[in-house]
Amino acid sequence: METLGQIGQMARRSILQTVRQPAMVIPPIVFPLLLVSINSSGLSAATKIPGFPADSYWDFAIAVPFIQGSLFAAINAGSSLARDVETGFIKRLAMTPMRRSALLIGQLLGSMTVAFFSAFVYLAAGFVAGMDFKSGALGVPTIILLGVLIALGFAGIGAYIGLRSGSGEAVQGFFPLLFVLLFLSSVNLPRNLIEQDWFRTIATYNPVSYLVEGVRSLIITGWDEEALALGFGLAVVMATVSITLASTALRTRLIRT
Repeated sequence: METLGQIGQMARRSILQTVRQPAMVIPPIVFPLLLVSINSSGLSAATKIPGFPADSYWDFAIAVPFIQGSLFAAINAGSSLARDVETGFIKRLAMTPMRRSALLIGQLLGSMTVAFFSAFVYLAAGFVAGMDFKSGALGVPTIILLGVLIALGFAGIGAYIGLRSGSGEAVQGFFPLLFVLLFLSSVNLPRNLIEQDWFRTIATYNPVSYLVEGVRSLIITGWDEEALALGFGLAVVMATVSITLASTALRTRLIRT
């Protein structure tokens, strides 16, 4: 109960910090939807390619904001923790009975709150645009859960970088690398329709492809067991590994201080 109380206090602080900074809330919602709108207009002719899995490119592309929003979750979580290191907040907490797990989990909950509401906005935008959601009513909580798990995995990566470096600039500098992973995946075309061998090979080995395909399967296919197993499996593994690394970095940071 003591740990849960500490988590609640840290989560409240993290959520309030996030809500009070529009730059941490608006871009994860607006930027991905703006980008998917532009891509849908420019790449709509791709639906005429034989074997393309959707009649509307919007249905195919609306899965991408779930991944892009997760990248912003990584930046928000990493920047918040880096700021706590820079301002000495972590150092002050080291002299209190605050549990390390409560600090980390509570901090991540701020980013998860944004990811949760962003997922609702993405779905709403898709339905307003006439999205044909193949997985039905049960697919709505499923796709939101998958989106939050993916965001948790990336937020853990951001938390690790923020704690390890103790610098907000280092976290921001990592952002372009995350976007490279996104665009070298199957976000714009199915892997089997990518003509360039080197690009198709990179997309096949890029785990981001399977994350976006897991989300996409609920929209354009329905209940694709293989795609969902890969999507959920990779999201859980990524969240577990990244949070473990972040916890180790936090322990090292507390020892340093």
